[in-house]
Amino acid sequence: MPVVVKKVSSRREMRTFISFAYNLYKNHPCYVPNLLSDDAATLDRKKNHAFEFCEADYFLAYKDGKVAGRVAAIINHKANEAWNVRQVRFGWIDFIEDIEVLEALLKTVSDWGRERGMTDIAGPLGFTDFDPEGMLVDGFDKMGTMITIYNYEYYPAFFERLGYHKEVDWVEYLIRLPESLPERFEKMANMVMEKNRLKIRHLTMSDIRKEKYGHKMFRLINECYKDLYGYSMLTEKQMDQYVSQYLTFIDLRMVTFIENLEGELVACGITLPSLAMALKKARGRLFPFGWLHLLNALYVNRPDTLDLLLVAAKPEYRSKGLNSVMFYDLIPSLIKLGFKYAESNPELETNLKVQTLWSTFDSQIHKRRRVYAKSLETDSPEA
Repeated sequence: MPVVVKKVSSRREMRTFISFAYNLYKNHPCYVPNLLSDDAATLDRKKNHAFEFCEADYFLAYKDGKVAGRVAAIINHKANEAWNVRQVRFGWIDFIEDIEVLEALLKTVSDWGRERGMTDIAGPLGFTDFDPEGMLVDGFDKMGTMITIYNYEYYPAFFERLGYHKEVDWVEYLIRLPESLPERFEKMANMVMEKNRLKIRHLTMSDIRKEKYGHKMFRLINECYKDLYGYSMLTEKQMDQYVSQYLTFIDLRMVTFIENLEGELVACGITLPSLAMALKKARGRLFPFGWLHLLNALYVNRPDTLDLLLVAAKPEYRSKGLNSVMFYDLIPSLIKLGFKYAESNPELETNLKVQTLWSTFDSQIHKRRRVYAKSLETDSPEA
């Protein structure tokens, strides 16, 4: 029977859309499920402030009467304007091992984009860079993380068969932490702070709430990330959303903030215990007992691996040795907390300045992920 693609138009269909990936990868040793409630909030037009500048629809593919795939069609108008493109994004894309299912899903997104004046299609991408993005193309035997996509090996092979090409790649590093802070970091950090009139700021949760320090951090991220592929500047409402979503449960011993003497934030580093196994045990749900697994991983029986969620430094300070200050502040605390390894957030393969940070340690690239793209003009029915 032919593949049938239907727009999600009911709560029941939305529940099917959100849970499809969990069912597709159920019991897979490397798949780490998102919290279903987080996905529901992200896809909800009333809860996700990205809908102030994005539009989206969601689709399910059916074959032989069964759900066989899903996809979100997204247009980020702010990013398109910033990058001078007319691009429709596909995200939340998952499908059984059947290229006809993928072809039908991509045709649906392509047609949806053409109807809205788009000339190119690319993905997997979310509404913003704070959504999972990039299809895994290397590292299929490695467990995923809470912020990345895991997919079967047939995914990229199918995309390439359908004529999609590499748009951009991200790489992820596995880093072995030293057993103690190298002496050179302390000397270098003190010299950098003295020369550039900098100080390390240790925060409390009260600082984050009362001083809106989370907003300072996201404004710094806007400044630092604005030239990275596909980035769209966060709004104040999005900052409120992400502060509530990410900063209310972090262990402040695993965070570093660097200010100048005027109190301006110039750099930050955010780390978190790996929640991969906790999320697997939670099976995508906070209740009734999923939250216990997450709290256990965060504060009690921490894993030996942490996630490097983000590193940001003001452009004018990047060549002034700030990395030594961040390592000087973070590494002793991370060692004391029992961590042995760190896994980096996906980094653009062209972002060599960030990648040189990890060359200081015993590190290696262990995953690679990709955005695939195609022109809708050359692929149009009239072409």
